[in-house]
Amino acid sequence: MKKIILSTFFFLFIQHNFAQKASVAAADKQYERYSYIEAIATYERIADKGYKDQQMFQKLGNAYYFNANLEKAAKWYGELFEMNEDQGPEYCYRYSQSLKSIGEYKKADKIIALFNKKSANDQRAILYSNDKNYLEDIKSNSGRFIIEDAGINSEFSDYGTAFSGNNLVFASARDTVGVSKRIFKWTNQSFTNLYSAEVQSNGKISQPVRFSRKVNSIFHESTPVFTKDGTTMYFTRNNYLDGKRGKDTERITLLKIYKATADNGEWKNIVELPFNSDNYSIAHPALSPDDKELYFASNMKGTLGQSDIFKVSINSDGTYSTPINLGRSINTEGRETFPFIAENNELFFASDGRPGLGGLDIYRAKIGIGGVLSFGEVSNLNMPINSAQDDFALMMDSTSKTGFFTSNRPGGHGYDDIYKFTEVPCNQSLSGVVSDLDSNEVIGAAAINLYDKDHKVLGSTISDSNGYYTFAVKCGESYIVEAKKEHYESNEDITIIANKSGESTLPLTLTKDGCHLIVGADLAKCFNIKMIYFDLDKSKIRKDAALELEKILDVLQQYPKVKIDIRSHTDCRQTAKYNEALSDRRAKSTMGWLVNNGIAASRLTAKGYGESQLVNECGCEPTNTSNCTEEQHQLNRRSEFIVTAIE
Repeated sequence: MKKIILSTFFFLFIQHNFAQKASVAAADKQYERYSYIEAIATYERIADKGYKDQQMFQKLGNAYYFNANLEKAAKWYGELFEMNEDQGPEYCYRYSQSLKSIGEYKKADKIIALFNKKSANDQRAILYSNDKNYLEDIKSNSGRFIIEDAGINSEFSDYGTAFSGNNLVFASARDTVGVSKRIFKWTNQSFTNLYSAEVQSNGKISQPVRFSRKVNSIFHESTPVFTKDGTTMYFTRNNYLDGKRGKDTERITLLKIYKATADNGEWKNIVELPFNSDNYSIAHPALSPDDKELYFASNMKGTLGQSDIFKVSINSDGTYSTPINLGRSINTEGRETFPFIAENNELFFASDGRPGLGGLDIYRAKIGIGGVLSFGEVSNLNMPINSAQDDFALMMDSTSKTGFFTSNRPGGHGYDDIYKFTEVPCNQSLSGVVSDLDSNEVIGAAAINLYDKDHKVLGSTISDSNGYYTFAVKCGESYIVEAKKEHYESNEDITIIANKSGESTLPLTLTKDGCHLIVGADLAKCFNIKMIYFDLDKSKIRKDAALELEKILDVLQQYPKVKIDIRSHTDCRQTAKYNEALSDRRAKSTMGWLVNNGIAASRLTAKGYGESQLVNECGCEPTNTSNCTEEQHQLNRRSEFIVTAIE
């Protein structure tokens, strides 16, 4: 009987295991067809029954990650890493990003460290290694924007905005078709169409209505952009034109950019751009301020990561140049997408490949002048524009500093929501004090130059009698400050101004560039004389000391109007009273040697300071003992020949 029971149990176990594997296989097919919602439902039913499988957890995490549900992605990637921490680098990266979305930044940094070990040459690893304090920088530079609900959101996905005259055009999954509704299986929502809402003079936005029926189709439309004359629009749509649906070799319908032209208020002549393909996606067009260049996101050949930002030139005859990848200064091995070009020639884009708060963050970079494919420093827009979730599709007016962006952060109406933002004016000053590196004395009348990061002069000033200087500077910019003064070596330093109003400081120190006969100069430093040596407990000048004093004697003979003060110092070993008396005798002995060699006594003063002016922490009081080395004590046993007057 026992054998029968065991055999029956084993048979049921095998049967159950086969059923689980069959369910996983079915979910895998849904996953491969990008039917993520259906795949998730199947995977989670199996996981809830205690079934554990690395590949299933990988796909569960991915399905949520690609659906921008990073909290759930963190849960299943966590299950994956609990089974086996030795995962591929991409899983390390996605898990780290997902952990940020739930505020677990310390754990996220630990996982990103694993990613860096596995992908040392990955641009994302390099960026994180070079910016380990990114969170502190983001937090300290946040607060430059005021955000609010745009007032056009629904309970469905609303995202991506563009202006067409006074109308705000955006994509929405809200269903206005009636009882018939097509579902996008990736998100389990309706396909998106374009909607339009008038922006009234008081800033309020009217109730959205469907955009042109000629443009909207039964599949996705999104992210439009319009030329300045309002006669041409570019927009994203699934591979669908004139009733024909295109598919790639895996029978998946990807994204393309289409062009339409206005004719008496009607959008007509819809054509796809010639560099589209059935086998890769091209999406999210953006125009340069002069309408002569088109930027977009794609995973076409030559892409560095999962999606990159490219651009083409729009020729005068309506043709297009070959797409150009913006390169590693912008793109990473992650996702770069949703470009926008502001009137001041700044590129805004979304990326999950750079140090950020989690998910997609929005970044900006100044575009190079003169058509050169070069960009300024890429900077995070910080909070509250960016959050721990996906933030993307920003557009703004460079003059008014207002605009819109999209986010799936908590507290919204639906899957994605559109937010309005206003940039708070930022005022910054840069100031500092110039001082002598050795004496710490302030240096007045120093020439101060302000440069940008390319060493272009932006301004000049003179330090006042207290060594103080100041410049008005821009928030978030990098500057080089240079200080110059006669008889000093010039010095410069670089600083990055915070992205919020306030005062930044940059003190500068200068070092004397040699021996200059000015009041306050130490002739001992000019000639590298550290000490005039005496025999133990003696004050008589030795022959080797006389050789050093010959240098001082020569200067005094060459410049008969120079007066000096001779100062002798000791280390701490002996009592303070003893050291002061000994050093005073030695200073006066040095003075006597100079007088005996022809220097008028009226040009000289002498005093011993004993151990009262130590240059380090090697004091002996109250025990007359010290743990300092002989080399450290030697620094305190010094002679000084300070110029007190030049008559």
